[in-house]
Amino acid sequence: MPASSSASVADPMASAAARVSKHEDRRDQLAESALVTLGKLGYAKTSLREIAQHSPFSHGVVHYYFSNKEELITYCVRYYKRTCVTRYDAIVASSTSADELQERFAAKLAETIREEGPMHQLWYDLRNQSMFEPALREVVLEIDGQLEQMIWRVVTRYSELAGRRAALDPATTYGMLDGLFAQALLLWATGPTEDREDVLSVLTNRVDALMPSLLA
Repeated sequence: MPASSSASVADPMASAAARVSKHEDRRDQLAESALVTLGKLGYAKTSLREIAQHSPFSHGVVHYYFSNKEELITYCVRYYKRTCVTRYDAIVASSTSADELQERFAAKLAETIREEGPMHQLWYDLRNQSMFEPALREVVLEIDGQLEQMIWRVVTRYSELAGRRAALDPATTYGMLDGLFAQALLLWATGPTEDREDVLSVLTNRVDALMPSLLA
């Protein structure tokens, strides 16, 4: 009995989906490689050619998948922040008291600078650049809103565990914690290497002192 034509001919939709998946996988690989260079050099000093020189990919390959630097960087930021915006969700879900959540949250803030400092430097660099580069504004505002929601989830759960309502609105709360984080990151990045752990200890102490004041 002859095989059906549907079995002998590849499904065009499946083939198209596979091509799209392969394309996105390569873009993700390029983003991972580019983030390393961007984290070291910053936005202004990084070009597509510079990214290619510090990666396994040629300039032609990078240019094939991304038409310009702004397109690559916005993709990189979205790629990286995909996981960052849920970074504290496990702490929120598993903490059983306000004191525990506060302690774990403060420790996690310090840990993320310790382990991913250059990536955070890149984020603040891009956020500043977005005031002058219209191509960056949409993605920066989008991610900044997601980070605000991330912090608000922490504070909402903290207030529930403490049995007290939040004293401030989400934007103000985010601004206060983001300010402490940015100050610590600046000192961590620019100060003596031997002082870095002291900087992070100061950050955790300041967050511990701030958190109760966020509740009414």
